[in-house]
Amino acid sequence: MDGNDELAKASVSSHSLPFQTWSGDANETPLDTLKARLSRWDPNLPEDYKLQRLSSISVLDEDKVGSKDEVEEDSPYPEVRAAVPNYDDDVPANTVRAWVLGLSLAAMGASVNTIFSLHQPAISLGTIVAQLLSYFLGVAWAKFIPSRQLSIFGLRWNTNPGSFNVKEHSLIVIMANVSFGTAYATDIILAQVGFFKQNFGIPFQLLLVISTQSLGYGIAGLMRNFLVYPAGMIWPVNLVSTTLIHAMHEKNEKPDPTVIGGKMSRYKWFGLVFLGAYLWYFVPGFLAQFLSIFAFATWIAPQSPVVNQLFGGTTGLSILPITFDWTQISGFVGSPLIPPWHAIANTMIGVVVFYIFTTTGLHYSGAWYSKFLPSSDSQTYDNTGQVYDVTRIVTPQLTLNEAAYKAYSPLFLSTMFAMSYGLSFATVASLVVYTYLHHGGQILAQFRNSRGEAPDIHMKLMSRYKEAPQWWYGVLFLLMLVLSLITILAFPTNFEWWAFLIAVLVSTGFALPIGTIQAITNIQIGLNVLTEFIMGYMQPGKPLALMMFKTYDYITMSQALSFVSDLKFGHYMKIPPRTMFSAQVVATTMASIIQVLVLNFALNNIEGICTLEQEQHFSCPGGRVFFSASVIWGLLGPSRIFSPGQIYTALFWFFPIGLATPMIFWLAAKRWPASPIKYLNAPLIFGGSGSIPPATPLNYLSWGAVGFVFQKYIRTRHFGWWSRLNYLTASGLDTGLAFSTLTIFLAFTLNNIAAPKWWGNDIVSATMDAQDTAIQAHVAPGQFFGPRA
Repeated sequence: MDGNDELAKASVSSHSLPFQTWSGDANETPLDTLKARLSRWDPNLPEDYKLQRLSSISVLDEDKVGSKDEVEEDSPYPEVRAAVPNYDDDVPANTVRAWVLGLSLAAMGASVNTIFSLHQPAISLGTIVAQLLSYFLGVAWAKFIPSRQLSIFGLRWNTNPGSFNVKEHSLIVIMANVSFGTAYATDIILAQVGFFKQNFGIPFQLLLVISTQSLGYGIAGLMRNFLVYPAGMIWPVNLVSTTLIHAMHEKNEKPDPTVIGGKMSRYKWFGLVFLGAYLWYFVPGFLAQFLSIFAFATWIAPQSPVVNQLFGGTTGLSILPITFDWTQISGFVGSPLIPPWHAIANTMIGVVVFYIFTTTGLHYSGAWYSKFLPSSDSQTYDNTGQVYDVTRIVTPQLTLNEAAYKAYSPLFLSTMFAMSYGLSFATVASLVVYTYLHHGGQILAQFRNSRGEAPDIHMKLMSRYKEAPQWWYGVLFLLMLVLSLITILAFPTNFEWWAFLIAVLVSTGFALPIGTIQAITNIQIGLNVLTEFIMGYMQPGKPLALMMFKTYDYITMSQALSFVSDLKFGHYMKIPPRTMFSAQVVATTMASIIQVLVLNFALNNIEGICTLEQEQHFSCPGGRVFFSASVIWGLLGPSRIFSPGQIYTALFWFFPIGLATPMIFWLAAKRWPASPIKYLNAPLIFGGSGSIPPATPLNYLSWGAVGFVFQKYIRTRHFGWWSRLNYLTASGLDTGLAFSTLTIFLAFTLNNIAAPKWWGNDIVSATMDAQDTAIQAHVAPGQFFGPRA
């Protein structure tokens, strides 16, 4: 056995040690460091992966890094190898064409999605729209715009830099990624102006949106060493975009006749999947809506509460999860063709254990007065079983009327909604312990020597470009910190400066552990419940302050990880880091300004906006939910719901459960290193199903079933097809659905054209499940259940 064989054997053997960490020994050579990294337990790294290819090339041999003909080294991760080439095309990214198209599409997406977000049902243009449109616009620009060399302020640029290339296309997608999503802070504005009838003016709104959208850049810059540069931080969602972009620009693609669809180009395969998904959605989405939630048991007994609670797919437990609608499968959770199987499996364990078995047991045992409440929805209720009327307990100054509250009712939740809060507590607790046990050594080593880990092929290719210095991110962070303090102190927000700083500290502290989970599994664990919980205790009775705390905490972290994900996308596409920084910051700032202006235009010009009676259905659903949450958590606060002696006190037990579970898994994996126990991930088991409610087990169980087919069965049995076409299939299904949904919305919904009247559409709304009325018992008039106050 030669040295390389011994090294490979040691590597495979070390995979059986899930508790192994890396000390970051300064005496190790870069190659030793790379071997150490690859020998750590990594659920995405194949157990039979051999290091011979890596050890045959010195990590410091820069002569072997360059064109596609020179490079032999590749990523150790099959997902990355299938989606990202191991070479760097020598083409420009920072062109006038990329900036004009990128900012134009960003402006379009920001304005259109702001208007769409006010509509019920809500709809949005995804960044895939920009990805497709920019390709055709870029090709047309290259063909029809004359080439002229110009100079402005000493900067020389060409009106037509040649063929539209993959890096220009990627830069446009990055601008779309940071601008197409409606800013979370716009819901604060809607709640404040549309429901609280309080308006601080456009200057406040601009400061609020810009600061909340951009504060996360400083955190993103700090996280680059931990979440972007390491090869193990895959960020699976980016692999779909990289695959599609490269398929669009491939010129000499080699067919693979050994797999289904292998004889055609990959872009043609994408087109066929897109067309099929586009046409099919007209069936469950409009013509035969019973196929969307195929809960046939509820059709047989539409007025049976128990049947609808157990088998319903809208407000039930979905014990038989059947759907023929890609919206139900991917709408809440994302495409099941993207996360690795171990992430899907952990999420499914959580859904089955806690939402099928535990919730069912609690609900039918009468816990939390469940027989008077639905089994699953996101509404809040009073002690007569009616939706909680917040107007009865709020003063004109937007504070709690204690006397009115005591005379009215405590707050009650559906069983599944209550369970979701308990799981949120367990998620936060388990996340800290899991990160320490599984990534503590790596994080500590990165802090000691942030660039000491030997680079993989993509990091080596990126070393050709000047890095965006840390002080750029630091200055931007300080600027946004100042703007944020001006926002909260110059206006009567009731938001204390020290509470704001706590929000920033919490978001910064959780960015790394949550980002690590997301980079590996494609699932982000939210902080929304934790932020409501913390602020509800710190500053009770102040709904606007709670909304702002939640945004500066949860959204700052979420935005930071979104920026980090884009940085990894640029890393894969070999976009110069300084160009990346400029594109992200400029597009984010421009989109923030556009969204505020468009939102004010809508509020001032759409008659009856944010009312349920608005003729075109611009009823502001997001702002309405945000308003209700702010009143419940800002006025009542968690002390009246979860503290000792309250109805849902038992949910506090999920904190110690969350602390203990990762340690149990870790010790079990140490005791039985060759068993599948090493794949168990406590934060995912508790928090992977964080969209329930409003999502239901139907969404997750169908997502898991499809994920098993593609990410386990096909990936294992037909790896050639999977590596060539899996991510393009995911992109085609999502894009076809998006365009079909948009077509139905523009052609039918806006014109008040109803779906065809027949049994397959009528039965959808005829069940107790669909009507949210599946309740086992009702109180008599004048009576109530539970405590009076």
